[in-house]
Amino acid sequence: MNALTAAYARWPANARGAVWMLVSAMGFTLMTMLIKYLGADYPAALQAFYRQAAGLIVLAPAIIRDPVGSFRTTRPWILIFRSSAGVIGMILSFYAYQKMPLADANALSFTRTLWLVPLAAFVLREKVGPVRIGATVVGFIGALIMIRPGSANAFSAPALAALGSAFLFSLTVTGMKVMTRDHSPMTLLVWAAALGVVFSLPPALFVWRWPAPGDLVLLGLMGVLATITQGAYIKGMQEGEAAVMAPIDYTRLLFAVALGFVLFHETPSPLTIFGAAIIIISTLYITVREARENAALSREEA
Repeated sequence: MNALTAAYARWPANARGAVWMLVSAMGFTLMTMLIKYLGADYPAALQAFYRQAAGLIVLAPAIIRDPVGSFRTTRPWILIFRSSAGVIGMILSFYAYQKMPLADANALSFTRTLWLVPLAAFVLREKVGPVRIGATVVGFIGALIMIRPGSANAFSAPALAALGSAFLFSLTVTGMKVMTRDHSPMTLLVWAAALGVVFSLPPALFVWRWPAPGDLVLLGLMGVLATITQGAYIKGMQEGEAAVMAPIDYTRLLFAVALGFVLFHETPSPLTIFGAAIIIISTLYITVREARENAALSREEA
């Protein structure tokens, strides 16, 4: 183990970050596969509760070691708002993954980065130039291509749920940017898990069903994968440069296409591929440009 740790430490920072981002992408794809697989028997609200409960169990040892420090905060209302938006977004995303092809739902989830641009301007009061605005508009055009206005399935409930989920998750990201100024990632994870259980229980009770033993294992695994995915993503972004790490996150679309084809016999349409490509290019451009601007600002301040 020590030899592996030493070898890992010798890797370039971006290489270490890339490993964590790939772990995150694979974990996320496996989680969405379980969401879809269990969707026929467990509605989205119920799955969201079990996912949050499993995540809280995973974090329980850290909470037990330092219960006061784990929940220490100076701004509980932002955490409550962030968690409530996250739970609603999770239920909507689970519904989308259950009802849409995995590739389609994954691609629409990337619009979260697009929603962050207007939120950065109006909530964080960041300066947003015409280039970022243009890239955002182009990205949403890609989403419209995927939704196919004018077709029989235009603006279907699952597609709208995927977009709504992306918007709500962008709110949680905006809240995280505010909270990480004086809160550790572990504190944010603990609050999200604990409040997630509280907020997801009421809607789950409307569709409550005790899972069979085999399903309980899969539901628990889904929650564990979600926690691993989130932790690996945070670690990847900490280790490597955001501009380098961002493209790696899009590998989950490739994993989704592969799993969707093998397990659910899903084949993306040409319009889906075209729209997804536009979304990815737009969000990638925004991410890389923002990372370079932040790096330049840091150099100026130094």
